[in-house]
Amino acid sequence: MKQLPNKLHIVAFDIPYPSDYGGVIDIYHKIQALSSLGISITLHMFQYGRETADKELGKYCTQLHYYKRSVYKNPFLGSKPYIVNSRNSELLLENLCLDNAPILFEGLHCTYFLNHKSLKKRFKVVRTHNIEHHYYKQLEKSELRYFKKYFFRIEAEKLRKYESVLKHANLLAAISPNDATYLAKKYDNVVYIPAFHSTNKMENPGIRGEYLLYHGNLSVPENYLAAMQLINEVFSKIDKPCIVAGNNPPKELVKLCEQYPNISLKSHVTTDEIHELIKDAHINVLFTNQNTGIKLKLLNALFRGKFAIVNNLMVEGSGLEKVCIVASDFKEIISKIEEYFLLEYSKAYFDNRKTYLFENFGNINGAKKLADLIEFDNSPAATRKQDKTMLQGLSQLSSILSYFSL
Repeated sequence: MKQLPNKLHIVAFDIPYPSDYGGVIDIYHKIQALSSLGISITLHMFQYGRETADKELGKYCTQLHYYKRSVYKNPFLGSKPYIVNSRNSELLLENLCLDNAPILFEGLHCTYFLNHKSLKKRFKVVRTHNIEHHYYKQLEKSELRYFKKYFFRIEAEKLRKYESVLKHANLLAAISPNDATYLAKKYDNVVYIPAFHSTNKMENPGIRGEYLLYHGNLSVPENYLAAMQLINEVFSKIDKPCIVAGNNPPKELVKLCEQYPNISLKSHVTTDEIHELIKDAHINVLFTNQNTGIKLKLLNALFRGKFAIVNNLMVEGSGLEKVCIVASDFKEIISKIEEYFLLEYSKAYFDNRKTYLFENFGNINGAKKLADLIEFDNSPAATRKQDKTMLQGLSQLSSILSYFSL
């Protein structure tokens, strides 16, 4: 008898295609990998500003459901965090209750119904993309505008209090070793599942490039402030061509780039164009002020590019420090750039990185690890539960029949 495919609900905080920023990159490529294992996916998505993507997502999912995110005017209302409260749909709950398949909630954002009585007997996984209250506290520090700064401060405190909802999950799938360590001190059933990314194969990017590159979503305070710091402290102090690439840069960053003839800003770039820039750069230079989650832009640079020079916070506790050139401050970043710009990116360097990345950050390996931990309806663990329940029922029936035979 042919076994039916394992079914899984995935609740995504946004439409994960195009996969053009951090969180949705992880979701989209996780869906691809799980689908390749034969898992039947019902994908639930909150929509706010992005177009539906039935054609692309339909390649990997059996069913697609869209829900309008409740983006209301006052984000300070209620005790729940805004990122959670605005993803509240009764239709989502109804659709989740149509079968008994396990549910994967993408991020704390999607956990509004995690503790709902209707889902009490379901196997529930939460993919943690960050320790959210830490992340929002860092956003507060980075933000220059008062209203947003105040919002991030209030949201961070709400997220800190709300985080205990995670105790109702059967499994917490942390995106980084650091996050897994933090969560394991507070909750049971924590596992580290590496970030899913856009590369299933690695091609040698060649031995030499002609420029340095920093890339990221430049509308995010963390990224545009990091870019401005790199320009002021590194790129403006060297005589090599430098590119800053990413969409929606603030005016301050645009003006800063215009001051230096060796620095060019590329905005309105597609994902494919970013990939080409990464590949053609001789050195990808990445810097951050906050050690939260996993930096998917770094994974992208390592899978597609040549040398990667980073600061400590970019890789600390990530497992990626082994395939990066790590510098402790801006002075050392400049020193490393001068050293590595003279070197060729050798085949041996590429081969060693490729082996390490696929062993530790391969999408299929990550999907298999996650799937093995989920209790599907027809998984061995679920079958054992059913067998136990059936045996208990038969035992009770036997006792009743014995009673009437007296």
